Amino acid sequence: MNKSIRNVGIMAHIDAGKTTATERILFYTGVNNRIGEVDDGAATMDWMEEEKERGITITAAATTCFWRDHRINIIDTPGHIDFTLEVGRSLRVLDGAVALFSAVEGVEPQSETVWRQADRYNVPRIAFVNKMDRPGADFFRCVEMMEEMLKANPLMLQIPVKNGDDFIGFVDVIKGETVIYDKDRLGVTYSVVNEIPDGLKERYNQAREVMLEKLSEIDDGLMESYLEGLCIDEDEIKSVIRKGTLEGKIIPVLCGSAFKNKGIQALLDALVDYLPSPADISPYKFWTSDGNEGFLKGTKDEPFSGLVFKIMNDPFVGHLSYIRIYSGSLNTGDSVLNSSKDKTERIGRVLRLHANKREEIRHVESGDICAVVGLKGVTTGDTLCQVGQDILYENIEVPQPVLSCAIAPKKKDDLKKMWLVFNRYTVEDPSLNVRLDSETGEVILSGMGELHLDIVMNRAKREHNLEMISSPPQVAYRETITKSSQAVGKYIKQSGGKGQYGHVVINITPTEGTGFIFENKIIGGAIPKEYISSVEAGIREALEKGVVLGYPVIDIKVELLDGSYHEVDSSELAFKLAGSIAVKEGIKKSNPILLEPVMKVDVNTPNEFLGSVVGDLSSRRGKIAEIGDRNGYKSITAYVPLEEMFGYTTNIRSITQGRGNHTMEFFHYAPVPQNIFENIIKDREKIQTEVLYG
Repeated sequence: MNKSIRNVGIMAHIDAGKTTATERILFYTGVNNRIGEVDDGAATMDWMEEEKERGITITAAATTCFWRDHRINIIDTPGHIDFTLEVGRSLRVLDGAVALFSAVEGVEPQSETVWRQADRYNVPRIAFVNKMDRPGADFFRCVEMMEEMLKANPLMLQIPVKNGDDFIGFVDVIKGETVIYDKDRLGVTYSVVNEIPDGLKERYNQAREVMLEKLSEIDDGLMESYLEGLCIDEDEIKSVIRKGTLEGKIIPVLCGSAFKNKGIQALLDALVDYLPSPADISPYKFWTSDGNEGFLKGTKDEPFSGLVFKIMNDPFVGHLSYIRIYSGSLNTGDSVLNSSKDKTERIGRVLRLHANKREEIRHVESGDICAVVGLKGVTTGDTLCQVGQDILYENIEVPQPVLSCAIAPKKKDDLKKMWLVFNRYTVEDPSLNVRLDSETGEVILSGMGELHLDIVMNRAKREHNLEMISSPPQVAYRETITKSSQAVGKYIKQSGGKGQYGHVVINITPTEGTGFIFENKIIGGAIPKEYISSVEAGIREALEKGVVLGYPVIDIKVELLDGSYHEVDSSELAFKLAGSIAVKEGIKKSNPILLEPVMKVDVNTPNEFLGSVVGDLSSRRGKIAEIGDRNGYKSITAYVPLEEMFGYTTNIRSITQGRGNHTMEFFHYAPVPQNIFENIIKDREKIQTEVLYG
């Protein structure tokens, strides 16, 4: 496997400077000839404005660039919490990450969210403290916040050098050198001096001492050299930093200003030196169709396997499937098996996206990332493998939509176009859902939040000239059961000619946070194997509409215990209907209840408004979990039902005189209190009365 590949993502809170940092990385790696021609700083900025207009970091799911003979695939990760799926699926396929923090705000609520996601996937990472040029920037406070709030073990590899408020360079803790950026070149060029500025000598000595102590805990050889007072060379220090980073024991921390082009070359060096190659991450675990585990070393000599982590519709080439290659190699024209759907696909064009151009390639090997044109039945999370192989990687978990609204085109003639466009968006983004409500005849769009739905509507207008009207957002409730029960489902039809016969006995049990589980416990062929999948399909279909208020049923386990069949009259349809009848009957007997989405809400407010903010959250049925301090503000964490959070952005600005802000993410589903449930029933009856009688 190629050790010179780095599959990395840049993860950050909104407005921490992720897009700017990505653009600067592309500047230094993708357009080297342009740097050679730069006569003054303005030309550099002109090129970046052009890059911004091209939208590379927005439209490219993975952009390839080169640094020090290493191929770097930068995988795009959005900043807003409504796009949690995007961050999750990116972390699923990348090998390392750069965690970006604003030197002014430090660790912000969503920094914590993406950090936890990276922890879940065991992604090694380095930290880059950005915006060092801004008034109020505090590198050392940001490092402290990483320790306190993220429970991380940061390792300072640089100390910022400032001239008043102006960030002019940094001290390299490993080399003992000072890097000073040339003022008139906007950071494109810099000079290196072997002296430490007088005011930073004590800080440097302290940082180097801490660095060597932390590295001694990781490597015994370095510990011996350190205790004996021997000189430890740069290569040995870097080797142990790499080891500690890959093991997740330390987080190397660098500083800079992406906007002013300062610190980017050092960040690229650290990315190559400390983040893993695909060879460092293997072996890769997979499952076979019968549930057995297996492992692949990830070499190019093994059978081909890969994971589709993103689908996009590109205006130039059409349907693009982004694939992380885990083993073997992929060639243009190959036939591959979509093992998630048991269908064979043919590989059309294979593309690699560079900083500012597409490159058509015929061959790609393990460890790399590519985009493929022409795959028809593929969705996010599907495993592709060599035909004849039995390889299935863990799917990418898709969060359930929590907010819905009814949509319609302004022009009736655009109805067909609307379905085509929005169905295409749901393929790109599985956390988005569009369906027809059979009772009302409305088209319902569901997503992860108000911003999520708003952006999709704006995309439809911008990309397809599709003007939409929509209803106010509605909460996407769920239903579940609270006790176990057994139920029988029989579908018998005798009306001349061939009849229909299906009979099943099931047991249903409430579970927690599992969605839907189906287990076949038939022994002795009471129901033939070919009908089992039909029973499951009937149950799944019935769970889409519960018995309380018609919302989907979640967190339920169904065991197929027994049944019977008829040699002539039994069919897949009969058993599908029998499964549907049984589960509906079982739910009615299992004390069904309504569930509502509860959100984790993080609020930052000046101290003088703390009481008002807490009171307001409590009035919204919120439960205050924690109150702390963050950058001179009060930080509140609360769990609040989504139903109570509509219009909160305007409200928090009003309460705090425009100085407060908040972030919100889905936390879990919880039972709806009886008084709220009764209000929902009354509202539903009122709407139905208005529909019937106007």
